[in-house]
Amino acid sequence: MKLKHILLGAAAAFAMAPAAMAGRGDDGHVNIIYWQAPSMMNPYLSGGTKELEAASLVIEPLARYDQDGNMVPWLAESVPTVENGGVSADLKSITWKLKSGLKWSDGSPVTSEDVKFSWEYCTAEGGGCSQSEKYNNVASVETPDELTVIVHFDVAKPFPYGPFVGAQAPIIQKAQFANCMGPKAPECSEQNFAPIGTGPFVVTEFRPNDVISLKANDNYRDPNKPAFATVTFKGGGDATAAGRAVLETGEFDYAWNLQLAPDVLANMSAKGKGTVVSSFGTLVERIMINLTDPDPKWGDERATRKHPHPFLTDKAVRQALSMAIDRELLVEIGYGAAGRPTCNVLPAPEIYKSTANDGCLVQDIEGAKALLDNAGWKVGADGIRAKDGVRLSILYQTSTNAVRQDFQALIKEWWKQIGVETELRNIDASVFFGSDPGSPDTFQKFFADVEMYANNFDGTDPESYMAYWECKQAPSPENQWQGNNMPRYCSEDYDKLVAEMATTGDLNERARLAKAMNDMLMQDYIILPLVDRGRVSAHANSLGGVVLNTWDSELWNAADWFRIK
Repeated sequence: MKLKHILLGAAAAFAMAPAAMAGRGDDGHVNIIYWQAPSMMNPYLSGGTKELEAASLVIEPLARYDQDGNMVPWLAESVPTVENGGVSADLKSITWKLKSGLKWSDGSPVTSEDVKFSWEYCTAEGGGCSQSEKYNNVASVETPDELTVIVHFDVAKPFPYGPFVGAQAPIIQKAQFANCMGPKAPECSEQNFAPIGTGPFVVTEFRPNDVISLKANDNYRDPNKPAFATVTFKGGGDATAAGRAVLETGEFDYAWNLQLAPDVLANMSAKGKGTVVSSFGTLVERIMINLTDPDPKWGDERATRKHPHPFLTDKAVRQALSMAIDRELLVEIGYGAAGRPTCNVLPAPEIYKSTANDGCLVQDIEGAKALLDNAGWKVGADGIRAKDGVRLSILYQTSTNAVRQDFQALIKEWWKQIGVETELRNIDASVFFGSDPGSPDTFQKFFADVEMYANNFDGTDPESYMAYWECKQAPSPENQWQGNNMPRYCSEDYDKLVAEMATTGDLNERARLAKAMNDMLMQDYIILPLVDRGRVSAHANSLGGVVLNTWDSELWNAADWFRIK
């Protein structure tokens, strides 16, 4: 059975929702299951998708992206442009106007000061903000009146929509978070677990890495929404159990990220209780290379730039690891029609897709062996290569998931064939993608040699996404292990490309720069992309209004969901 694709009918479903809903809370209860459980509701302190999406039920941005990747106003009256006067002619400022009458869930008014504070919070000294790249080049934020926000940039900014746009850069309430700035941010459990928001729902109970209970926001701006009075957001378990809960037993209404083998998903779908929804966006399953030494002997300096990795700093080793991988086979066993092999960390939109790295699509075991031979890595009596007393022995970590463990097993065998020893480790997804700066097991800490996961970005413009790998984005003790530069990569030339893209307006030139950054990372084998993954989720046949969105939070339009009677 092929995965069903709903994008063609998305507009119709979206349009039906308001008419089908009689009033706020009239449709009772809805159950959502994310097998990766959220550890908090503050996306500024976690780069995990599970936190971003759970939080999107409660806190919102000024604008976001719809199912077609179009930017649409959300808390703002309209999207500012040069044409409508919202973006200055010199491209150094953007003026947002809040919708009038907006209220926080506690009944207090939403003002421009809350918007300004959200920037101040993310950029506070001594803090660690996992979304700081969204605020690159922001020099100041001005609030001339309660509904007007003017963002000033220190350069001409042709794409000024990083700050306050998309699920990754929402508005938080100043009154609630005022005492949670900088180093205090992770300590504010009450605020981080139950933010006061503008979204359709309010947290009533938060159990980290387990269950979130929510109710309809009495102060939501549409008096007839949301249709559901209460929500149970269940976390944990695995993708198989989540899929069954919607597609076989009907216990849940929506299941996210069904990272399952194609035949398993098809058998579940055949039960007829739910619908699988799938679409491609920018989600790439990849292996990240640690350029720093994760050896515990370094103590607090472990996995920081103070100690380079003993062998992964050798490009020949990184390249050989990539050459040994059969990406076509990974797609076949792991995703079927919901995946395609890729050699890029930036696979879409099409204008940004590079063809310069397509050689990785062909597995080359013998070529990898020759490359290591020429680099001086000799095979020992145990079959493992070594050089100057350093053995090619890798700790390979990822989250616990059947598909990922299948990938690990295959890749371990391929690496063995080229003389690399591999120890496999899998960590519960709620912990791996968690945000606890004290945990040794997060993907930000990266206390392993390589790690595998998937990531993507809001919207269709990759400027902020490609800034992930700026030098300053590396997680470290100094920023409470926040940031998206997991390999701890640092290149002055790369940073220059990031800065150049920030000031480039021509679309073709932006595409050239984005491809150049992608190619720099790929051809230096800092990231080993594996699969361009389609988003795959499922909803009960009785749940209406669902519009799968690969460009923003999947829960972006939960206010429009309703029960089909």
